[in-house]
Amino acid sequence: MHAPLRQPHALQPLAAAVLATLCGAALAQGTPLANAPKTLGEVTVQSSSGDDGYSPAASSTATKGSAPLRDVPQAVNVVPGQLLRDQGARSMEDALRNVPGVAMSHGDGQRDQVTIRGFNSLADQFVDGVRDDALYFRDLADIERIEVLKGPAAVLYGRGSSGGLINRVTKKPKFGETSGEASLGLGSFDYRRATADVNVGLSDSAAFRLNAAVEDSGSYRDQQFVKRHNFAPSLALKLAAQTKLLLQYTNARDKRVTDFGIPALNGRPVNVPAGTYYGSSNAARDDTSTSTVQSFTATLNHRFNDDWSVRNVTRLYDYALDRYNTVPGGTTDPVNMTVGRSRSFILRDEQGVFNQTDVTWRNRLGGLQQEWLMGMELGQQKKWAHSVSGGADRVPLLNPGNRPAPDIPAASYNADGAIPNDTTQDTAALYWQNQITLAPQWKALVGARYDMFGQETSFDRKLATLSRTDKKFSPRAGLVWQPGDTVAYYVSYSKSFQPSAETFALSASNTGAEPEITENKEIGVKLDLLDGRLNLTGALFNLERSNIKNSDPANPGRQINVGTQRTNGLELTANGRLPGRWDVSAGYAHLDGRITKSLARSTSSQLPTVTSPTQGKVPGLTPRNSAFLWAMKDLGQGLRLGGGVNYVGARFTSTTNLVTLPAYTTLDAALQYTLGQWDLDVNVKNLTNRKYYVSAHGGRDNYSLPGSPRALQVTLRTRF
Repeated sequence: MHAPLRQPHALQPLAAAVLATLCGAALAQGTPLANAPKTLGEVTVQSSSGDDGYSPAASSTATKGSAPLRDVPQAVNVVPGQLLRDQGARSMEDALRNVPGVAMSHGDGQRDQVTIRGFNSLADQFVDGVRDDALYFRDLADIERIEVLKGPAAVLYGRGSSGGLINRVTKKPKFGETSGEASLGLGSFDYRRATADVNVGLSDSAAFRLNAAVEDSGSYRDQQFVKRHNFAPSLALKLAAQTKLLLQYTNARDKRVTDFGIPALNGRPVNVPAGTYYGSSNAARDDTSTSTVQSFTATLNHRFNDDWSVRNVTRLYDYALDRYNTVPGGTTDPVNMTVGRSRSFILRDEQGVFNQTDVTWRNRLGGLQQEWLMGMELGQQKKWAHSVSGGADRVPLLNPGNRPAPDIPAASYNADGAIPNDTTQDTAALYWQNQITLAPQWKALVGARYDMFGQETSFDRKLATLSRTDKKFSPRAGLVWQPGDTVAYYVSYSKSFQPSAETFALSASNTGAEPEITENKEIGVKLDLLDGRLNLTGALFNLERSNIKNSDPANPGRQINVGTQRTNGLELTANGRLPGRWDVSAGYAHLDGRITKSLARSTSSQLPTVTSPTQGKVPGLTPRNSAFLWAMKDLGQGLRLGGGVNYVGARFTSTTNLVTLPAYTTLDAALQYTLGQWDLDVNVKNLTNRKYYVSAHGGRDNYSLPGSPRALQVTLRTRF
C-alpha cells in the first residue's frame, strides 16, 4: 500500500500577507518622510561584500551583541561569506567543513545534521539568534555568515546545544545604496543553479533587499537530484532617529531523493561504486523528500539613550515534510551476499512562533564598566507527525539496482507506531547576562537563565495523551585576561539541558525521563596578529553529558536516566590575511570521546548479529583527529588562485564500534578572475578523485554516504 495523499500544504495565505506587508511598507517609504532623520545612528547593518575577509572581529551569537571575539570566554567559529564564496559552498555541510570539531551526518537524507565535539546537534540550528529546529536542508543564498558557538549555550538560547549551536546570520538591507549581483552556476553531475541579490535604497529611511536562488541539479549518486528554490525579501525601515524595524520573509522548497547511503560488510562500508543506490528502482516516484518552509520575522530595535536599548524579535514559521524512503536497514549476510531493505514514510506539519525581548543596559557600577543583557523568550510549536514503517525484502549486496520498492502491508498502518500524533511545545524563559570590565586587563562574563519547557502529545486514536513540564536553571561564567592588545586568555564554565523527546513527540517510554544535563569546562587563548588581520585561537575543553536515557533492564519499555558521555578535546584555528596577500583559514581538532556510563547494549547489523555493551565505546561520527587548510592568493590584475586540503580521521558509524569509516584526505582548487563588473569562479572539488565516505547515520551501521568524485563547478557572476 502507498501512503495516503495529503492536500497541498496551505502556505499561500502567509505568503500573500507577508508580501503585502513588505510591498505596502516599501511603497509607503518610497519618498522620504517629512521628519525622517538623515543618518542611521546606532543601528549597524552588516555587509555581505566580504570586507572582513576570513577574520571577522566580532560575533553576534556568543553574547547576543557585537562583542569582540577576543572578549568572549568561549570558543566561537565564524565562517564568513567570502570564504563560502571562495570554496563554492553549496550547503551547510560544505560550510561546516571549516569548523574544527564538527563531523557530518547525512541526516536521513532529508535534513542538515552534524555532530559537534562528539554530540549530536540535530535541533541546534538558529537563524539570527532565533530557534530554527525544523528538519530540512538550508540554502545559503541569503546567508551573510555562519557562526558556531561551542559548548552549552542554554543561558541565551535555552534547551539543547551539548556540543554547540549553529547560527546563520542573514543578509540585511543596506541604506543609501542600490546595487546587486546575479550568478549562474554550472558543473559536473548536471549542477545548475542561479542566484540574485538585489539591494535598493528606497530613501534615507527605507531599504529593500531580495535574495533568491533556484537550483535543478543531478548528483554523483544514482537517481539522486536536487530541485529547490529560496526566495527571501527583506525591508528595513528607520521609523525614528533611534528606532529601526526589519521585516524578513523566506519561502523555501527542497525536493530530492531520500538517500541513506550504503550498507556495511566486514567492518567497512561495502566496496561498491560511489553512485550505487540501494533504494527503489524508481526513486523519483518512491523515495523522495520534499520540504517546504515559510517564515516571517519582525525585528524592532530602539535606543533610548547611550545607556539603554531594547530589541524585540518575533518569528513565525510554517514547515511541512513529505518523506518516503527505501533503505538498506536490515542485516547484511556475508555468506549469501545480500542486505535487507525496509520501506517507510513520514509526514510532518509544524507551525511555530517565538518572541524574544532583550534589554541592554550599559553602566558603571562600583567603579566597573558593565553591560547588562536582560531578556525574555516566549514560544510555542505545534507539530503533527504521521509515520508508517513496514515491508521488507533482500537484495544483492553488490548489485542492488533495478529492483522495485517493497510494498508496505496494510497491517502496518494499524500499528501503534503508525498512529498520527499532535505535539505542542511551550517555551517560557527569563535570562540575564553581564559583561564586566574588572580592570583594563580583566573582563568577566556571567549569566543565567530559567526555562519552563512544557510538552504535550496526543494521538488520533487509542493511546493516552502524554505530557511533562521541565523547569531548569542554566548558568554561564567566564573570565578573560588580556595582558596585551594582541592576546587574550580565558576560562569558562557553561551548562545546558536536553529535555526528554526535545524535538519529537513524547512516548510512553520517555515521558517519565528527566532532562539530560551537559556541562562544559574550557580554557583557551585568542591571538590577534598582524594588526588584527590574522586571528589564532586555541581551546582545551572537558564536555560531559549526564543523565542520558537508557532502557530500564527491569522494564525495557521504560527509559531511565543513568548514562554519561564525555569528550576531552583540543581545537585550534587560524583565520585572516598573511603578508603577500594570502587569505587563510585553517583548523585542527583532537577529540577523545567516550561513553563512560551506560546500561545500553547495541547490536551489529551483520549476520551473525552480535550484541555488546555500549559503555566504554566511542560515540559515532567522532574522529580522533581532523584538520583543514584553505588559502587564496591575490595575484593582482583581478586574478586569485588557491585551494585547500581537508583531513578527517577514522570514525565509527555508531556506538557498536563495529563499522569504521576510513580516514581520508581530499584536495580542492579554486580560481577567480574579475574583469570589470564580471567575475568568473572555477572550483575543482576532490581534485585527486579520492574515494571516501563523507558521512553516516551516527546511530546505525548500514547507512554510510560516499563522498563525491572529482567535480568541476563554474560560476559566472555579474555585479551592478
